[in-house]
Amino acid sequence: MKKTEVTIKNKAGLHARPSSLFVQVASKYDADINIIYEDEVINGKSIMGLMLLAAEQGRTLILECDGEDEEQMIEELVDLVEVKKFNEE
Repeated sequence: MKKTEVTIKNKAGLHARPSSLFVQVASKYDADINIIYEDEVINGKSIMGLMLLAAEQGRTLILECDGEDEEQMIEELVDLVEVKKFNEE
């Protein structure tokens, strides 16, 4: 199991489009992923779960991946969230 923290950097936060991109990336991998935000734990492959978090810019999420390809999954998701900023900026 691999855990890492990511910070939402795009101005609009985790709304529908970024949630959809996150799920698309996560779904490419066999590993399971949970997102921990405040007191909530949701399935990282659930677009509805991600949108319900309503995480704003500057908020920190914990990504918890478990599976054979967890390393690749976490690397691509960190890149999407922190570096590419969901391709919004």
